[in-house]
Amino acid sequence: MVKQPVSVNGVVRWRDVGLATEAHREKERKMVVLRHEIGDVLRDVRQRQGRTLREVSHSARVSLGYLSEVERGQKEASSELLSSICSALEVPLSLMLRQVSDRVADAEGVIIPDTVPQELSREFVSEIPDELPEDLSRGLASARS
Repeated sequence: MVKQPVSVNGVVRWRDVGLATEAHREKERKMVVLRHEIGDVLRDVRQRQGRTLREVSHSARVSLGYLSEVERGQKEASSELLSSICSALEVPLSLMLRQVSDRVADAEGVIIPDTVPQELSREFVSEIPDELPEDLSRGLASARS
């Protein structure tokens, strides 16, 4: 194992370099900061709508500077503030939080299915048909035509 000097904020530390370090990095998980993920999602939604910070801050009744800090992940927004921003963006809070949840799961390497597995569904519903009922299948087929 070889040691290599690494400078962090002007402080020199020695880091092990070699095969063991690569294996250790694989075990390390990226630390997820929730306020960063929330800010990224809010910024993405706003930019996709083609709206400015000024427009959204006015609609949400939040100062422009504070909204900017929330989007950059510098401020931790309260649930009331998030609700107000989502209302101004005309996006349900639950949808925004779902997008944040998906980003966190991705960063953690967790795979979340888009649907409820049948095994889990069977616990709560007495019978789930494996195929669509015949009249529903005909209705869907005629709607496609």
